Amino acid sequence: MWVRDLKMKDLKSRLSNSTIMNFGATKFLTRRFAVAVLAIAVIGGMATFSFTKSAKAATPAPAASALDDNSVGALLSLDHAMETLAARVTPAVVNVTVVSKSKATSSDEGGMPDLQQFFGPNNPFGQDGQQFGRHFRFQQQPQNRIEHGLGSGVIISPDGYIVTNNHVIDGAVDIRVTMSNKEVYSAKLVGADPLTDLAVIKINGNGFPSVPFGNSANLHPGQTVLAFGNPYGLQFTVTRGIISALNRPNPDASDRRKPGEFIQTDAAINPGNSGGALVNAHGELIGINTFLISGSGSFAGMGFAIPTQIVQPTVDTLIKYGKVTHGFIGIQIADVTPDNAKFFHLSKAEGALVSDVTPDSPGAKAGMKTGDVITELDGKAITDAGQLQMLVGQKRPGDTVHLDVMRDDKPINVAVTLGDLNSPNNTEAASTEHKGRWGVSLGDLDQNARNELQQEGASQGVNIHGAIVENVVPGSPADNAGISRGDVIMEVDRKPMKSASDVAQALGSVANGQDVLVLVWSNGGSTFRVLHPTEG
Repeated sequence: MWVRDLKMKDLKSRLSNSTIMNFGATKFLTRRFAVAVLAIAVIGGMATFSFTKSAKAATPAPAASALDDNSVGALLSLDHAMETLAARVTPAVVNVTVVSKSKATSSDEGGMPDLQQFFGPNNPFGQDGQQFGRHFRFQQQPQNRIEHGLGSGVIISPDGYIVTNNHVIDGAVDIRVTMSNKEVYSAKLVGADPLTDLAVIKINGNGFPSVPFGNSANLHPGQTVLAFGNPYGLQFTVTRGIISALNRPNPDASDRRKPGEFIQTDAAINPGNSGGALVNAHGELIGINTFLISGSGSFAGMGFAIPTQIVQPTVDTLIKYGKVTHGFIGIQIADVTPDNAKFFHLSKAEGALVSDVTPDSPGAKAGMKTGDVITELDGKAITDAGQLQMLVGQKRPGDTVHLDVMRDDKPINVAVTLGDLNSPNNTEAASTEHKGRWGVSLGDLDQNARNELQQEGASQGVNIHGAIVENVVPGSPADNAGISRGDVIMEVDRKPMKSASDVAQALGSVANGQDVLVLVWSNGGSTFRVLHPTEG
């Protein structure tokens, strides 16, 4: 037992010593671990301190406080006004999608000029628009095909009448209208007028949001406008800008019968905006977005809208009759300018200058003459050729208009019973004046040229005579006048010319330092040009 006890005691002693050893080792290890932990803690603490210090150093200073409402009250008021205006008009703007049948063609000749339309290849301004930029090209197939198009429109009455562009719906076999609340309606065509590029469609129902007409005659450059539409299919877009200019002329040289008087704006409009609304600050419709001028095909700061002076009477007629018949006088007209006013002894550069009278036209029958200056129509003052063309175009065939005319320094009144512009070979054309000086080589019209020109003139009822321009010196007076090779000088200082010698003699007799007025046949129409003598 003792042994056992000894052994047990020894064992206990050993165990106790062992335990002590082990414990001592544990304490030793614990001390070493504690030192290591302390070291780690110190390092970690330093890292934490360093990180905390670094984090505190990276924290930016508080930003400046926002401007208070009182400081930007005017801007906030403007924003609120724009938001209110956009919210008022947007529900009345619609997305117009059409399915149409294209005409058969054998090639991709032509294309859409960069007088960019907002709707596919249906270009209401013809093909003669190259001076405005590149062309869109649309691959043509040698057979009819179905096309899908997109444009915009604006509701003008609670019972669902919608105004859009003729080129949006031209040839359509199916028309769908999408509202801003995503409701979709089938629309029917009420009537269209290719000359003004306007159309009216209708959806069934009542209580639709609508936009009232405003008076575009009261507009001034600089006024704020908003343009609404669906550019590139991005539905219900609104852009803001100003009226850049008014009374811009018809850009289509291929058909001078088309009225101008376009509103120019810098509110961004792009393909897809055609038929959309241009509104003033009161939310009134003042124009229908129609085309833009750009070298790229996208908005470049110049968009154009048809003014409500043309839109409203055209729309009223389309709703009432389904079509529009335009009255016409049968004259070509140009603006009176400071350059040519003195040749007609006018104190102001206002009015419409008659540059040609079509034989057997209403104007010819009423006694109108080349060189007449129309100053009033039915008591309304005429400021330029575009205004006269617009006013006459809104009259109906058979209406009688009373023109105040200056002829050879004497005021006269001429009553004209209007004809139908839609009849074949009838034209009412407004052209643009050009400036210039001398410097042409002239020749007589040979038989071939005479036949060709007479055929060209006969289509407009014009007897072409005078001298053909064979050459124009670059930078010369004639070049500055816009006269080109192939033009025909028909009159000099309002005297008819029969030959090249007549023209040369008349130009040669002009006193040194004086301007001269010439009547020129060019590009299918006649215009008065003022030639300024070269200085020195």
